[in-house]
Amino acid sequence: MPVFRYQGRDRTGKQRAGRVTALNKKEAVGKVRESGIAVISIEELKGILYKEIQIGIAKKIKYQDLVIYIRQFSTLLKAGISIVEANSILAHQTSSKLLKKVLGDIGESLREGKPYTEAAEEHRRIFPPLYINMMRAGEAGGNLDEILERMADYYEKQNATRQKIKSALMYPAFVGVISIAIVIFLLSTVVPAFADMFSSFGGKLPLVTRIVIHLADFFKQFWWVFLLLALVLYIGVYFIRKNRDSKYYLDFVLLRIPLFGKLLQKAAIARMARTLASLFSSSVPILQSLTIVERIIGNEVHARVLNEAKFSIEKGQSISRPMESHWAFPPMVTSMISIGEKSGTIDVMLEKIASFYEAEVENATEQIKSLIEPIMIVLLAFMVGGIVAAIAVPMFSIFQQIQ
Repeated sequence: MPVFRYQGRDRTGKQRAGRVTALNKKEAVGKVRESGIAVISIEELKGILYKEIQIGIAKKIKYQDLVIYIRQFSTLLKAGISIVEANSILAHQTSSKLLKKVLGDIGESLREGKPYTEAAEEHRRIFPPLYINMMRAGEAGGNLDEILERMADYYEKQNATRQKIKSALMYPAFVGVISIAIVIFLLSTVVPAFADMFSSFGGKLPLVTRIVIHLADFFKQFWWVFLLLALVLYIGVYFIRKNRDSKYYLDFVLLRIPLFGKLLQKAAIARMARTLASLFSSSVPILQSLTIVERIIGNEVHARVLNEAKFSIEKGQSISRPMESHWAFPPMVTSMISIGEKSGTIDVMLEKIASFYEAEVENATEQIKSLIEPIMIVLLAFMVGGIVAAIAVPMFSIFQQIQ
């Protein structure tokens, strides 16, 4: 929380000075007055020792914290609590320091008479464009509580989909890291010790043993090369994802990967359909809706098709036309969108597409888990077993010679 330094006088007229933590300046003044001190001056400390919040503002809050906040905000408004009071309640009870600071700033703006969306838009790094635009539509239509409840449902479903994808990817990633750690341990400690023993006995070693020993020697001398390659790979992927052109090719490759590509494709379509359905049902203009979804869909391949869909609409054509000729959109999706356009029920059709593909994501994650688990076990056994075999084979020869 921000730290404020104050100067004032107590009830006896004696000068007092100190520091107090609060969400904002108004709350800080209130805390000082409660302690029996009349405030003369108060200012927020912004030195290097008090940079925790300022540094955090550049980051994003956890997705889970955002989901909880929106659901609680919706519940409070449904209960008839005012926006200002609801914002204050959530600011005090949230466990996220960053969100606490942001809600404190929004509370100040609300007390100054600013609309909620105008105050929230000042924190675009925290609140997604979809949320801000939907809330603006709710303020204009006078149904903010209904829009907020819809947003709470939307983000809860999005969070559930994200968690399913993470759970599908976490197991192979975990086993992969463990496998690499075991191989590094064997190559750096176990294999060199046996290599010295084998060289003392002399004789020609089996081919697999010689390969493993050479690998261990190479790793021992050039371990920093592997570390440098990992660092370069991490930095490379980071900058690739920052550039839209390079990210397109990365997403293209990811979508073509067996098993995982289909999962990512289904997740992107579910996200697109769910978001468009929410925007259309809230009367957000179609071009603005497509622009928002293009920014948040998270896959550049699908985003470019949505961009083409905007041009298609501007020319008086349908949304589905650019999708029909693109491999990233299954025929079922384009057919249902086309039917929705013709019948005027596109939001309903998009809801059905979203529900279908959210279920598909759940099924796909379970299938991937069941397939990846034995594959990773076999891979781990092959890597570790190969090194162990390379050590065990010459050991048998040595025992036979000793006997």
